[in-house]
Amino acid sequence: MRPAARVLPLIEAAAAQLDAAGITAENGLGQGTLSTFDEAAWLVLWALGLPLESNLQYIGQQPVAAQDAERLQGLLRQRIEQRTPTAYLTRQAWLCGVPFYVDERVIIPRSFIAELMTEGTLDTWLSADTNRVLDLCTGNCSLAIIAALTYPDVQIEAADISADALAVARINVDQHRLSERITLIESDGLQRCAGPYDLLICNPPYVNADSMARLPAEFRAEPSLALAGGSDGMDFVRQLLAQAASRLSQQGVLVLEIGNERENFERAFPTLAPIWLPTSAGDEQVLLLTHEQLS
Repeated sequence: MRPAARVLPLIEAAAAQLDAAGITAENGLGQGTLSTFDEAAWLVLWALGLPLESNLQYIGQQPVAAQDAERLQGLLRQRIEQRTPTAYLTRQAWLCGVPFYVDERVIIPRSFIAELMTEGTLDTWLSADTNRVLDLCTGNCSLAIIAALTYPDVQIEAADISADALAVARINVDQHRLSERITLIESDGLQRCAGPYDLLICNPPYVNADSMARLPAEFRAEPSLALAGGSDGMDFVRQLLAQAASRLSQQGVLVLEIGNERENFERAFPTLAPIWLPTSAGDEQVLLLTHEQLS
């Protein structure tokens, strides 16, 4: 009889399969993990019904039932052959240690704005008078929920143009029991967001057309509506900056993520001098603008 597979060797074997398939940080990772070992661990632990935070030192030699090992191979085939993101296979993603439901109706949460909130970087621009927050382009509502957990005294509106995305957002709001503090709004940009807001956070569609054409298959599996920002990535941002001041309180600030589009941002808005905020990916991913700068 063939000996039972064990957890850690299964993870190592799965990582080798991902490596052999050419899934790398430049081609298929970045939607929750940055290494094939972490990606494999996520798939194996989920397939086995084990917590993602499991300590492999203690469970690494735990035997795995044949049917669970077979289930894992099915997941790996989907991950490799169809390039389906792991978060869509498991219906779960994590951001700053907080779990969220996800499916193909929303992009997989990975915004650096989350770490700026949880690490206190934004505190300098907030005060005891900060009580209304808007998460624009909320997607699965991860940033709004992290804002609610980080700032327990604020009321939050979470807006998106996509009714499908808001259906996913509702699942997450309910799972985190935040329906009394987070209001979901279907809105094209700021159209149905009245304000005034003391903090407006936004991770908009900002990927430029050339970059969209070169995205790995895993990222093309995400809704293009939430990614594509036009020829220079700034289509939505132009609309937002034209209206933001009218939706902010006098002390309000806009925190805007633009990914790798700083050059295009500065070309589109040459007279603005935003504050670039430090993140784990450097200080060119997220910017801050005050009400005064936007007026």
